[in-house]
Amino acid sequence: MARYLVLLLFLVQLSGYAQITSFNEKPPIFPDCQSVSTDSLQFCFNKTVSELIFKNFKVPQNIVDADYKGKVSVLFEVDTTGTFKVIYVNAAYKELKAEVHRVFETFPKITPGTYNGRKTFKQYTIPIRIPLVKEKAVLQDTKAEKPLSELEMAAKQEYDKLNKTLKPYTNNRFSSALNIQFIHSDYARFDRAMNLLGTNNHTASKPFLYSEVSQYYDFEAEHKKLQKDTETWVGKKLWNEHLVQIQGKDYWFVIDPVFDLQVGKDTDADFNSTYNNTRGFVVQGGLGKRFNFYSAVFESQGRFADYVNRYAETLKAFGPDPAIIPGRGIAKRFKTDSYDYPVAEAYLSYSPVDFLNIQFGHGKNFIGDGYRSLLLSDVTSPHPFLKLNTKFWKLKYTNTFMWMKDVRDEVVEDKAFLTKYVANHYLSWNVSKRFNLGLFESVLWTNSNDRGFDVNYLNPVIFYRAIEFETGQGAGNALLGAAAKYKFTDNINAYAQFILDEFSLSDIKGGEKSWKNKYGYQVGVKYYNAFKVDNLFLQLEYNRIRPYTYSHNTIVLNYAHNNQSLAHLWGANFSELILIGRYRLNRWFADAKFIFGNRGLDFNNGTDNFSYGGDIYRDEADRPFDTGVEVGQGIKATSFYGNLQAGYIINTASNLKLFTDITVRNFDPSATTSTTFSNNTVWFNFGLRTDLFNWYFDN
Repeated sequence: MARYLVLLLFLVQLSGYAQITSFNEKPPIFPDCQSVSTDSLQFCFNKTVSELIFKNFKVPQNIVDADYKGKVSVLFEVDTTGTFKVIYVNAAYKELKAEVHRVFETFPKITPGTYNGRKTFKQYTIPIRIPLVKEKAVLQDTKAEKPLSELEMAAKQEYDKLNKTLKPYTNNRFSSALNIQFIHSDYARFDRAMNLLGTNNHTASKPFLYSEVSQYYDFEAEHKKLQKDTETWVGKKLWNEHLVQIQGKDYWFVIDPVFDLQVGKDTDADFNSTYNNTRGFVVQGGLGKRFNFYSAVFESQGRFADYVNRYAETLKAFGPDPAIIPGRGIAKRFKTDSYDYPVAEAYLSYSPVDFLNIQFGHGKNFIGDGYRSLLLSDVTSPHPFLKLNTKFWKLKYTNTFMWMKDVRDEVVEDKAFLTKYVANHYLSWNVSKRFNLGLFESVLWTNSNDRGFDVNYLNPVIFYRAIEFETGQGAGNALLGAAAKYKFTDNINAYAQFILDEFSLSDIKGGEKSWKNKYGYQVGVKYYNAFKVDNLFLQLEYNRIRPYTYSHNTIVLNYAHNNQSLAHLWGANFSELILIGRYRLNRWFADAKFIFGNRGLDFNNGTDNFSYGGDIYRDEADRPFDTGVEVGQGIKATSFYGNLQAGYIINTASNLKLFTDITVRNFDPSATTSTTFSNNTVWFNFGLRTDLFNWYFDN
């Protein structure tokens, strides 16, 4: 009897619990449902929702005309304030989705659902048949078991809320710590603004940051001035905007396709045409106000003018790959007479405080105010680097640490290229509002004796020449340099560079022209708004480098990377005169460049295998004499390079340009060898290019 009594009490308790549970959960309540019994509340809610949909839903006319028959599935919720919100709509037409959202926005605010007396979210699904038919609503409570907590509901809405935080894109790039892509013709746009009398900026270390230049040049105003009046999405993306541009509260990024599509004709070549076919993409953006990123990937195939192809193949690296494309990288054979050369560039830019910017990436840098640089140029292939730019008072201090490769057969170990390390210091000082002075030092070393990256050179304020003595004079190659700039007026300034690799003071005094005196210099002048013509820019530059400069008695310690000089692309033992003119009118641009050169080349003919100082990959110990060393010794070669280019900027955001150019090159050596011979080239070219870097075809 006791057992039955216990069982009876348990069943009574279970029944009561079930009853309490059912009464503790209530659906949302419309005003007209307030008076119905608790058991009928859900039915009343369903019925009212169905009636409101049938009353307000208007099937768009294009769907009526299409005689569409189907179903729209709607997931909606009533939140803790009694507000209806559409979460998801599954429909064949976007117009039907828009109509669902419109209809639910007309629903009144009602009493929210409750659970255990507390307000809670309630979710339902409902089908809407098209054509619209008045029928009994079939609503399914998606939380029939247990309603989600407010924290869980917030988590479920997190993804959708991201779209609500998006803002119109506002060209954040123009004030960011991103680099302005270093293209000589584009930098001419704001070079005058950066060189006005009285400015306290520094123009040698490149590329510039947008945040630096925007203090003197209004990128936003210039961008708006060049905008085309178009309202269509295609028109905006073609002429004015990035393909993808996203901006939120603390972030932004843009994505653009990259093209460099060229076709041309070299009149001196046996093949029918030249071409370049580059496709890729570039992503750049920012996180917060101090962190920026940039990444670009290029996949390219090309065949260039014959003199460029021959030069590329002289740069060949160890292994089966036939060439190194100047300024780009190692290339493999494509078809029978072309090259395939993929390239990737990227960097992170962080400014922890206003006076310091730190960059780590894979790319190129440049030091100087001229077309050429004798200190550090961008003529070689991209490479890993770490750069610190510190600016305060009248000073800017640039530290650059780079990882280079020697890719010659002689130094390859286990099929791996030899790694070289370079550390550079460049101190720029605005002595007055007219005069700027720059001091440069660089040291290069290798991984000999498992030395690796020598931490001695990480010190950003140490004198490298002293460290070189401390670690062993044969352990590295140190160079010293200086630069200067003088502003005569707002429109005219002069600049200069001096590079010192090695010298013997006694030999200089004795006038013996010793091989030990390894140095070079540059002088130049710039003229903005020349002859009172707005946006006409003229530049005159002279460069001269003595034989054996940048070379070393330990070949791996030469100042080079990927068989290309880190300074002037001609190496050493030359002089050149450069004339440049640039003009821009709205989106139109025109450039002219003329280079007159005198070089000294090696014979390499079996009977004369001496190094005359032009090829920095030769051992300087192979010189034919110690004194009487002059610029142009060896095979004397005169050269002329002329290039005329004109074009139109299609997209101002991505820098997509349509252009055509003609190149004339005459190369006349005093002696002929298998690799050195007279050559006259006329090269016509036409193309569509996303302009992101400098091409140097003036080798």
